[in-house]
Amino acid sequence: MRALLVVNPAATTTSARTRDVLIHALASDLKLEVANTEYRGHARDLARRAAESGTYDVVVALGGDGTVNEVVNGLLHHGPAPSDLPRLAVVPGGSTNVFARALGLPNHVVEATGALLAALREGSERTVGLGLAAGTPGTADEAVPARWFTFCAGFGFDAGVIGRVEQQRERGKRSTHALYVRQALRQFFGEPHRRQGTITIERPGEDPIPDLALSIVCNTSPWTFFGNRPIYASPKASFDTGLDVLGLTKLTTPAVTRYATHLLTSTPERGPHGKHAVSLHDLADFTLQSQAPLPLQMDGDHLGLRTSVTFTGVRHALRVIV
Repeated sequence: MRALLVVNPAATTTSARTRDVLIHALASDLKLEVANTEYRGHARDLARRAAESGTYDVVVALGGDGTVNEVVNGLLHHGPAPSDLPRLAVVPGGSTNVFARALGLPNHVVEATGALLAALREGSERTVGLGLAAGTPGTADEAVPARWFTFCAGFGFDAGVIGRVEQQRERGKRSTHALYVRQALRQFFGEPHRRQGTITIERPGEDPIPDLALSIVCNTSPWTFFGNRPIYASPKASFDTGLDVLGLTKLTTPAVTRYATHLLTSTPERGPHGKHAVSLHDLADFTLQSQAPLPLQMDGDHLGLRTSVTFTGVRHALRVIV
């Protein structure tokens, strides 16, 4: 079996020595080619070339959720074709690794490599659905290229937090939960639309839902992890269904305190709830429209400001080794 291993050498939780051990282990079972990423978007380019060459059975992403997202976008550059494209495999090397953990993979890089090799020997795989976000026709963002995401997207508050974290990381700060908490507090106190939201959800054949101050789009559950604690923004979200949305109409101090508590105590059966919460399940197509430009993130990657984003839930998009 021929495989391309796409390695992010800057991955948070792996060292050069660890990567050498993993490469040796994978090469014992696979006809392995290794490529290190050298710039933002390089993993996407490598995966695209692997898919277009038709010579690889598997593309393995060694890195965090950002690396996985780039590899997925490279594999699906010409659209989903699960039976024709290389399968995706993931060795988690980031700080959170939501996609890998949502698939049930170990969060330890060595254990995950062992699980991957066992799955390859047994031919264990599944086909997962993914989210696709694009500029909305007829708006200022209509020319924005479409982009796939594996586990979540956010429009507004949470994307602003991620943008702040990325700025801090560019200044040399480590990606830690404490860093996210600090930036979330700064985003909250600097958020101009927290009392009156600017986001409207528009769905075909349904009445619009206006005045959202926060919108989180989930393709699976959990939404993220706080240490080892899973956080369920949309507990019903699944790789086997369409997209789920959690929206909040207010981000006042009492509301944020209440819903932050809901998130931290969430379970697979119950997520945030109450009069200011909007929960939608298994959506195929919808648009998030804002009266003011807001930050957008996908799989933890800040993508700048948008006024309108159209989302599509695509079932059976990609084969994954599990």
